[in-house]
This record gives sequence, C-alpha cells and structure tokens, in this order.
Amino acid sequence: MTQQLFISDLHLSAEGADRLQLFLNFLRFRATTAHTLYILGDLFDAWLGDDDKQSIAVEVRQALRQLNESGTELKVMHGNRDFLIGQDFCKASGAQLITDPCLIDLYGTPTLLMHGDLLCTDDREYQAFRKQIRSADFASHFLSLTLDQRIAVAQEYRAKSGEANAQKSDDIMDVNQQAVEYTLQQHQAQRLIHGHTHRPADHHFTLDNHTVTRHVLGEWHGDHAEILCATEDGVTRETITL
Repeated sequence: MTQQLFISDLHLSAEGADRLQLFLNFLRFRATTAHTLYILGDLFDAWLGDDDKQSIAVEVRQALRQLNESGTELKVMHGNRDFLIGQDFCKASGAQLITDPCLIDLYGTPTLLMHGDLLCTDDREYQAFRKQIRSADFASHFLSLTLDQRIAVAQEYRAKSGEANAQKSDDIMDVNQQAVEYTLQQHQAQRLIHGHTHRPADHHFTLDNHTVTRHVLGEWHGDHAEILCATEDGVTRETITL
C-alpha cells in the first residue's frame, strides 16, 4: 500500500542540532517507505539563498538527494521563512518545488496543500509584510548581499517577528475560517492540509453540503515531531522521536 507523508515547520538551523538529527534520521528510515514526501514550508528557519554553503544547508541537500535516489519523490513548498528556496536547491536535492496553494488528488479526494500563512487574513500587518518581501525586487536586493550580510538581516527579521507576534492575540495569528472556506470552494477541494500555525489538529465541518477536513501539521521539536500519513485507508498522525 502506497503512502504519502506530509510535514512542515521544521525550522532547521545551525543552533538546533537535535532537530536536525531527528530530521536526518527520519529521512534515512521512515521517509524511505513513502511514495512521496511533501514538505509544506519552513523546512529551514531561514533560507539565505541557494548559494548558501553553510554545513547545515549542504547536509540537508545531500540527505534529501539520498532519499530521492532511494525512490521517494520529494515535493517542497515555500514557507514564510524559506521562500527563497529556488531551482538550484531543487536540482541539488532532487526535490520539486510546488506552488502555494497546490491541488492534488489524494487517493480520490481533491486535497489542497498550503503552507497556511495565506489563510491568516486577520493579521493584516503580516499580510502586507508578506507581499513586500515576496516581491522580485526584495529577492534581487537580498540575494545581492554577501552571505554574512544576509545572516544579519535574517537574525534581525526573526527578532522583530518574535516581538511583533508577542503583541498579537492568538486569534489573529490563526487561520480565518471564511478564508479557509473560500479557498476550498475556489479550488473545489474537500480536504486541506497546511502548517504555519503550529496548532496540530483535525477540523471537520460542512461546506456546500459536504463534510470537509482541515488537517493542521505540527511544528518539529528537538526530541519529537509529528507527521501526517495518507494511504488508501485514510489519514493518520504519527509521532517520531530520536
């Protein structure tokens, strides 16, 4: 029986050695049993560009390449922290970059894949900032900086982001239900899988006289993580540990 695995919000960084090791173990063992591994954004806590030759960037690319060469397909989506992942990364890792949102047929169920931040429409400040930094001008300017300069910019962004989020209510940083329903209707999907909010749960509700499901992926930690596994028999959650 084939399996499709879904993960997001790993936030890999040089400072998180345990989290990196957990991910590398996952790639060597559990992920090799899957037909496809979908990484729905924020694989890295910050992606500085495909020319990044820091050890963690090289190690992750090599591990993904080994998984792909073992027979598992790799699909990667941009998150709000690693939206500069490009085609050079994909060539080196064997991954395919997919759009946000991306509609797939998951064992007969039209399923929409997203990172999730586009659904947080109540956070207007973030949506305006997202539009600004996703522009071609920003990417061109940022990638023209030296790697050390990019590291400094990313550190400043993380600090400001943490301060801003600390002042926002939990509701504002969660998805907007109307945005969820509109997006599902727009793509004629019956299932939604996303991350970003770090609030893993399975939400069932009625939309256009059909029961639809929203699966929220969890954030990875140093000692454990949760993955979503889809087969012909349905969708289940698994916890992996070191």
